[in-house]
Amino acid sequence: MSETLTSEAGTRPPLRERLAKNADGILEQIAREYGVSTFEAVEALPDAHRAIVPGSAFETILTALTAWGPVVFIVHTPDIVLECEGPIPPGTIGRGYFNLHGDSPIGGHIKAENCTHIVFVARPFMGRESRSVQFFNGAGEAMFKIFVRRDEKRELIKEQVTLFDELKESLAG
Repeated sequence: MSETLTSEAGTRPPLRERLAKNADGILEQIAREYGVSTFEAVEALPDAHRAIVPGSAFETILTALTAWGPVVFIVHTPDIVLECEGPIPPGTIGRGYFNLHGDSPIGGHIKAENCTHIVFVARPFMGRESRSVQFFNGAGEAMFKIFVRRDEKRELIKEQVTLFDELKESLAG
């Protein structure tokens, strides 16, 4: 992992050290501050906060996510953070895409072959516990992220946390 440093490098701790002290924050922003890809920032999280599996698990994971009920689907680019809440619909491979079909606001066509890594992330975000499954392309940028939802008290939905943990363990051990 490279840690390109800016003029404030003398006062900034190395990325792994920073994330070990405080894993909170917007990962894309942290990556930009350190001059690394978002995947490299996620990879620098302490082991307790992330489990990395190969992109070849894409279809297995998306299929498992169909049983979670409504989730938060996020696409984060330099220009927009798009959030959509709904169940992950079933999908099939066709014409070079993983095609999501079903009665959900989440739908579309994902170039699954571009997914090189999938990371199960469990870390604080904005001072609260969070869980997400993040899909990365070969450039190290997030294709999209799927977050465990929160209830009316802003607590993670326990059933989804259990499903997250079980899926992570089954694939990452």
